Amino acid sequence: MKIPFNHPYATGAEFKYIQQAIHNGCLSGNGEFTKRCHARLEAEIVCDKALLTHSCTAALEMAAILADIQPGDEVIMPSYTFVSTANSFVLRGGVPVFVDIRPDTLNIDETQIEAAITPKTKAIAPVHYGGVGCEMDAILDIARRHNLLVIEDAAQGFFSTYQRRSLGSMGHLATLSFHETKNVISGEGGALLINDSRFIERAEIIWEKGTNRSQFFRGMVDKYSWVDIGSSYLPSEVIAAFLWAQLEEAESITRNRLRIWRQYHDMFEGLETQGLLRRPIVPPECEHNAHMYYIVLPDLETRTALIDFLKVSGISAVFHYVPLHSSPAGQRFARTNGKLKHTVDLSNRLLRLPLFPTLTPDETEQVINAVYKFVTP
Repeated sequence: MKIPFNHPYATGAEFKYIQQAIHNGCLSGNGEFTKRCHARLEAEIVCDKALLTHSCTAALEMAAILADIQPGDEVIMPSYTFVSTANSFVLRGGVPVFVDIRPDTLNIDETQIEAAITPKTKAIAPVHYGGVGCEMDAILDIARRHNLLVIEDAAQGFFSTYQRRSLGSMGHLATLSFHETKNVISGEGGALLINDSRFIERAEIIWEKGTNRSQFFRGMVDKYSWVDIGSSYLPSEVIAAFLWAQLEEAESITRNRLRIWRQYHDMFEGLETQGLLRRPIVPPECEHNAHMYYIVLPDLETRTALIDFLKVSGISAVFHYVPLHSSPAGQRFARTNGKLKHTVDLSNRLLRLPLFPTLTPDETEQVINAVYKFVTP
């Protein structure tokens, strides 16, 4: 492709920091660069504790353990999300309960949550789609009234805010992704964010394969041993070193993405006015990080034809999630509450356009011109 959908961005300092990690003699994880990343995330997001993981999937799995999900426990979430949001709870025997999304932001519809609550409900897992915050005040209020945990899937939300609060700072637990398709990357990678201090000690144990190794290195115990369930969730120091280079440049990365996002948004205003497509909607209480730019087309056939047209033009554009409730595993392990009409409708019409920090204004204009050529022949 002349213009790929994504191109992983490197700041230039990644190799230097990886060499430094090798020189430090600690590559297995939880070394100097891991600690730097933890401190930066805790300061930026304003959370009680951050723990790097080898993926956002791993962070979600840790959250499910910390939430003490037992067989039959229900977790309310959108169907329009990545499989890991649901699978992490299914692995503990939990039952995802899918509710519809809002037609504006494609986030979980907070007005549908309460009707989905049963005596088996344990948690709510809002997903901040495209780095635009869910209606967290309403979700947190529902959780308080029903004594439920809130686990934010903020995989796409680093450097985004809701009511001036960082995404990932509001739920009891939250997760981030540093996958190569995200804004700040480490190839694969993620983080568990803890906003309820009662979970910190156990989180460290689960993170360290079920041992109290972290307590041992802090001198709190004279030896460490196996004390709980856990797994190898922490990433290597090579991954942390790469991520540190990205975190140092997170502000400039976000600025570049926002520049591209605004170029798309400004140029597609006319097509939206003509009713030929719909642009993303960002509520005034939300500041987004330009994680993605998408357009919503009139129907599935138009989207399919536009994808093919862009491909011939040397431009890679993709649709997003296939709703989980329609998948074989979703039908086997989960249940649906209410009709998911917006989930089905929008998932068939949404198209994501190329967006990465090194996409030039000329390349962005090529994408825009190709879309114009297709919808206004």
